[in-house]
Amino acid sequence: MSKLKARAIIEILGSPEEHVKKTMQMILEKIRQYPDTKIVSEKMFPAEKMKDKPLWSTFAELEMEVKQVQTLTGFCFDFMPSSLEIMEPEALALQHHAISDFLNDLLARLHQYDMVLKNVHAENILLKRKIEGQKH
Repeated sequence: MSKLKARAIIEILGSPEEHVKKTMQMILEKIRQYPDTKIVSEKMFPAEKMKDKPLWSTFAELEMEVKQVQTLTGFCFDFMPSSLEIMEPEALALQHHAISDFLNDLLARLHQYDMVLKNVHAENILLKRKIEGQKH
C-alpha cells in the first residue's frame, strides 16, 4: 500500500491559559516523534477563553503521512483527535486481517475504558456511602 495522507485536529481544554498552551506544545512534540509518521505541516491556533466558563481552549491542525492504516489507528488511540480526514488515497483496499486488527484494537481500548469507568463508578459509590455514614 502507498502512503496515507491525513489531516487531524487536536483540541485541548483547560485552565489556566498558560497550562493549555504548554500542554498543546508537549502533545505536538510527542506527535512529531510518533513512530512511522511524517508531519507534513502543523498549525497551532491561539488559546481562547470560553464564554461563561473559566476555561481556555486551543487546537492544532496537522497534516501527516503514514505507510500503514495501523499507524493511523494507533495515532487516533494515542492522541484522540477530535477530527481525522484521510486525504489520500481516494480509495483504500484493506485485507480482512487489517480490518480485524483494527476492530480488535478498538474493542480492547473500549474494554479498557469500560473497566476504568466501572472502577471510578464503584469508588464513587463507596465514597458516597462513607460520606453518608459520617453524617449520621
